[in-house]
Amino acid sequence: MNYKIIQDEARLRAFIDWLPNLKKGEVYYVTLLARSKYCAPGVLKSDKAQLKRFTAEKDMLFSKIKQLECAVGSYTSKGTAIPVEALALYINPNPRSLLDATKASLIKFAQLITQDYTGYNPHQEVMSEIQKACARKVYFDLDYDHVELDSVLAEAGQHVNLDCVTVLKTRGGFHLLVELDKLDKKYTKSWYKGLTEIAGCDIKGDNLIPIPGCIQGGFVPHFVGKGK
Repeated sequence: MNYKIIQDEARLRAFIDWLPNLKKGEVYYVTLLARSKYCAPGVLKSDKAQLKRFTAEKDMLFSKIKQLECAVGSYTSKGTAIPVEALALYINPNPRSLLDATKASLIKFAQLITQDYTGYNPHQEVMSEIQKACARKVYFDLDYDHVELDSVLAEAGQHVNLDCVTVLKTRGGFHLLVELDKLDKKYTKSWYKGLTEIAGCDIKGDNLIPIPGCIQGGFVPHFVGKGK
């Protein structure tokens, strides 16, 4: 039996279509995590364990995600096999810049080679720099927990034009993804303060989000449509 990462192929393909088209030197960053809160107590020794991470251009995202579906037990953390229910797949919906990541990696390596070797992995160092290297802020992400979507959207409508907002339902709540280029100019100076002060908003910015149509601790994240 294999891990089933893709739970709803149609939703995943629709999400990939929704992502911004990449420009030269841009990629998407994806990571597969195991989360302790999604499985039985004691299975994982820490809150999260990073199992795989990779970059991909838009046309290769689906096949690269499919390649994660290896035999159950292949993913481990400190010698413990990871159960299916612990898995969650994330992406940053904003493209990452390979040029900026390369420059940052050169600086990082210059610092590392002047010191004694501490066990670092050059490949992982580069991947971390790619994760941090935002090429373009197409979307601003706000993560809400323990609040009702309808009430948040009603309040959000006072601070943004809701046709620039995409709602992503997740296992623990929902994300509002604000497409910045579609934001009405009259909200330019007030939208950030207004949205981030809505009760329940605990994470905001250029974040990783659960991938629609893929696994998230036994739940399938999905878009619930544009706010109107």
